[in-house]
Amino acid sequence: MHLKMHGGEAGFWMIKKLFLTGAQTLNSWTVMETIISVVSLILILLLNSIV
Repeated sequence: MHLKMHGGEAGFWMIKKLFLTGAQTLNSWTVMETIISVVSLILILLLNSIV
């Protein structure tokens, strides 16, 4: 599932080609996407409680 989601992103393939192996890139990209999602959710919930 994750490979399909990341497979279409150019940044994923650039990082894989230049710096890391496929498994390392997939792991780091998944962690990064999870952090972005959680932080975004928290900010949305905070804004929702203010507005």
